[in-house]
Amino acid sequence: MTVPALPPDGAVRVVLDTDTDNEIDDQFAVVYALLSPERIRLEARYAAPYHNGRSIGPEEGMLRSYDELQRLLDRLPEHRSTPVRHGSRGWLPGPADPVPSPAADDLIERARASDETLYVVAIGAVTNVASALLMDPGIADRVVVVWLGGNPHTWHQAVE
Repeated sequence: MTVPALPPDGAVRVVLDTDTDNEIDDQFAVVYALLSPERIRLEARYAAPYHNGRSIGPEEGMLRSYDELQRLLDRLPEHRSTPVRHGSRGWLPGPADPVPSPAADDLIERARASDETLYVVAIGAVTNVASALLMDPGIADRVVVVWLGGNPHTWHQAVE
């Protein structure tokens, strides 16, 4: 399977990996994806971990994001069929060590389920996505990962 350099015309298969509870922009991204069926076939949403002043650690951040994704569905009942999956409960312990989660398992399953490219839009820590790729490296030629996040290389603590 050859992954395209640019998305095709029409709707593309998408999963959205998001730390929705962390900042307000993620809620807008989720709603935009749900309400744009002419461009986006949103197949699933994954709760990404985060840790800052809003959470006591990555697991709580992921759980708070999962709850926020569910709250969005309460406001958009016509989209309740779009699954929400729990993500990683911690960070990668090492560069070759995945953190299994329902999100990583679902990503692998969806990538393998079709010959159509799956676009993975990650707008938080990419632990779920990295874990899926580490667990099944063969999906790399079936997905396009679009990641918005990270720290600049000049940042004093570039942990992402």
